[in-house]
Amino acid sequence: MPRILLVTTSYPEEESGRAAAGSFVQDFASELSLAGPVTVLAPGHAAITTGHDGMQTVRFAAPRLPLSLLNPLRPLDWWAIAATMQRGRQALDRVVTEAGDVGHILALWALPSGFWARGVSRRHGIPYSCWALGSDIWTLGRIPLVRSLLSQVIRDAAFRYADGYQLAADVERIGGRPCRYLPSVRRLPQGTRSGPASEPPYRLAYLGRWHMNKGVDLLLDALDELRPDDWSRIAEVRIAGGGPMELLVRERIAALRAAHRPVSALGYLEPPDAAQLLRWADYVLLPSRIESVPVVFSDALQCARPVVSMPVGDLTTLVANYGVGILSRAVSGIDYARALQEALSRAPTEFQSGISRALKTFDLPQAAASVRRELLPGRSDDSDDGTQT
Repeated sequence: MPRILLVTTSYPEEESGRAAAGSFVQDFASELSLAGPVTVLAPGHAAITTGHDGMQTVRFAAPRLPLSLLNPLRPLDWWAIAATMQRGRQALDRVVTEAGDVGHILALWALPSGFWARGVSRRHGIPYSCWALGSDIWTLGRIPLVRSLLSQVIRDAAFRYADGYQLAADVERIGGRPCRYLPSVRRLPQGTRSGPASEPPYRLAYLGRWHMNKGVDLLLDALDELRPDDWSRIAEVRIAGGGPMELLVRERIAALRAAHRPVSALGYLEPPDAAQLLRWADYVLLPSRIESVPVVFSDALQCARPVVSMPVGDLTTLVANYGVGILSRAVSGIDYARALQEALSRAPTEFQSGISRALKTFDLPQAAASVRRELLPGRSDDSDDGTQT
């Protein structure tokens, strides 16, 4: 049976709460391997091959990790970027040659993985597809020379995927070819607490990077805006994660605690602890300034928890259409505070029917099966041919 070669820059070397995207890719690859052989090529601290023939992981040594922190606009990063590009291309060439049974290359994400896949495809005649990430399109796509390369990668791919509806439309605009929405879903460890509370006081949880894009500072602004009677309806707020805004986050949480507000910082969480936090919560908080569909959104759905979200990206449509939580009117701390007040006035159990409907879209086995049918048509045991893009 032909092998799917998945090349990605997001693949954890060990379980870690620092890499939500990486844990999703790991679960996706594992699901793909249930129906046929899969090899994953990803950067690592050292060149090493692990796993078995049905599910194999090949690492190439990268000069600096994580790669997401490398910036082509920063001269100090140029050597690391150039070395990574060369090593990734060489490693992909080597894996394709040694495996001998690669039927399709799936690149996560468009850059640099899609660039490597495009080159190897042209040399070896193996088709490739790419799954675009928001940073591909909305960050790297703003750099003129990089945008041109991105357009070529998207245009020449056999299939194009994106983990957001607006992102898929932007991929189509840049590459001039159809792009299909494919939800990013990870498999959460099983938990114990069954459902959210039906009356206050409620538990609120934030899980994500402490970064400007994720709006953790806007969440703290909103908490400052809440009145004493609002706080009487809150049992506790837990803010988990880490990142470049860590000093600010911890200082402001300390100030809230000094004012006798039940707010705590948890730092990065391993996957079982992250799942436990979401099941502990009654509402999951999504205060992002910029977003497509974050993995934590589908995490919340899996845990049957409604969200309180900023009106950004596809979250605006998903939250409203499915009825899985509360939307802020605008992206600001004051407006998010009003959304929190609305959430505190409603029982989280009101949103359970909407969450059940949304879960039919955010289904990991279904997503993996549809991709396998497209990449290797006629090679699946499933008689459904899927939908071409």
